[in-house]
Amino acid sequence: MPAPLLHVRRTLPTLKSDNRPRSQGGDMTDCDVVVVGAGLAGLCAAEALKAAGRSVLVLEARDRVAGRNLGGELANGVPVELGGQWIGQTQTEVLALVRELGLETYPTYDKGAAVTLYNGTRTRYEDETFGLSEAAAIEVGRMQAELEAIAATVSLSSPWLSPGAAELDRQTLAEWLRANTDNAEALAFWDAVVPALFSAEPSEMALLHFLFYLKSGGLLDILVGTAGGAQELHVVGGTHQISERLAAGLGEGTVRLASPVRTISHHSDGVEVHYDGGSVAARHVIVAIPPTLAGRLTYRPALSGSRDGLTQQIPMGSVIKIQVAYPAPFWREDGLNGFAFSLDDQLSVTLDNSPPDASCGVLVGFFEGAHARGAARMSPEDRRSAAIVTLTKLFGPQAAEPIDYVERDWMDEEYTRGCYGGRLGAGVWTQYGAALAEPIGRIHWAGAETAEVWNGYMDGAVRSGRRAAAEVLAELEA
Repeated sequence: MPAPLLHVRRTLPTLKSDNRPRSQGGDMTDCDVVVVGAGLAGLCAAEALKAAGRSVLVLEARDRVAGRNLGGELANGVPVELGGQWIGQTQTEVLALVRELGLETYPTYDKGAAVTLYNGTRTRYEDETFGLSEAAAIEVGRMQAELEAIAATVSLSSPWLSPGAAELDRQTLAEWLRANTDNAEALAFWDAVVPALFSAEPSEMALLHFLFYLKSGGLLDILVGTAGGAQELHVVGGTHQISERLAAGLGEGTVRLASPVRTISHHSDGVEVHYDGGSVAARHVIVAIPPTLAGRLTYRPALSGSRDGLTQQIPMGSVIKIQVAYPAPFWREDGLNGFAFSLDDQLSVTLDNSPPDASCGVLVGFFEGAHARGAARMSPEDRRSAAIVTLTKLFGPQAAEPIDYVERDWMDEEYTRGCYGGRLGAGVWTQYGAALAEPIGRIHWAGAETAEVWNGYMDGAVRSGRRAAAEVLAELEA
């Protein structure tokens, strides 16, 4: 497990480099390492390399840093997050980073009952049943226990070498679920909770990938939980500030925005990275963008068939995130905590996202997976109407009168193409998984999709960036 950033700064060797960023005619710049992508993974890699005395240049395609983290604002000035936002207590690396950077956290509101909607019936609950009927809750619990028992056998470092990996990888999660229950309500639960985690359907991922993800994040209760789970904490002002403060700490000129990389030329002595506006000659490159986007770059010479085959088969999830504001968090007066789970509607999950002072009420919700792809074909007005109809069913007539509505379709983001992360379909882990994080010469890979622990999350992104930086430093020191 990588050390917290404070410890990284104390223990990484301080190396001197005579290869500092410098102009070399025209727009060519030389440095030790160029990093592609200024999200958490890329910035953490750059931070670790700089701490070791190495020269770094970070190239970011967008006009901002933070990747899949993005801050927004309601009409009343209240900040909201349009991208990834929650941090759990077990996500130790990103939590330590937040604290070191001087940011503060506050807990997600979690007092009162939650709501589940199934076949038109609205159920309030305060236990661990998710509002399911007794028979369905027992069935879901049994299936969860079986899945987690198998997940315990999966190797996080090499899932393709896990016991029975070939059998686990040749079937989809949907096939396993339907072979293990005929309870319609239990299946409806899984068909809703899986997109809530992956922004993809059970039929769109291998059983092995689901099991790996379960183990990577600490099993299902943590992944879906609020208190004690992955949705426990907010960062005051937004998680995008993590990347902004990291970038500022790297020093002026280290991060170049609006500089999409097009081509990476690599050879035994170094690399040249060509982007809109110039080129960078470096000893190594860390590609810290989602695998599907990394596969769209041109490599000279071309990468191996196994690496290219991998990137063709890790699509991003489909999600539209919405923030709906009200004069006050009225659901709290009704004894509700804002968490709702609809097994009937396109808007499937909501949580209380109100500011800490409750100066207004905010419900955050998600169109995910197939629902997101369907919602994306609607007009913004129709999508808003569909969301409000669902919220009214979940929280009552007051939900029909919001004061603001903000949304973000991550599928339309040119330099993301979906959230929350990439997924591996049937057969991909065993056929191509070894290529996911394996360096190719002087090309190294980072990003949440390459993490062993908290894969797909901010914590995993932090870990992956530090792991890639450690790989590069080992090569530079050799």
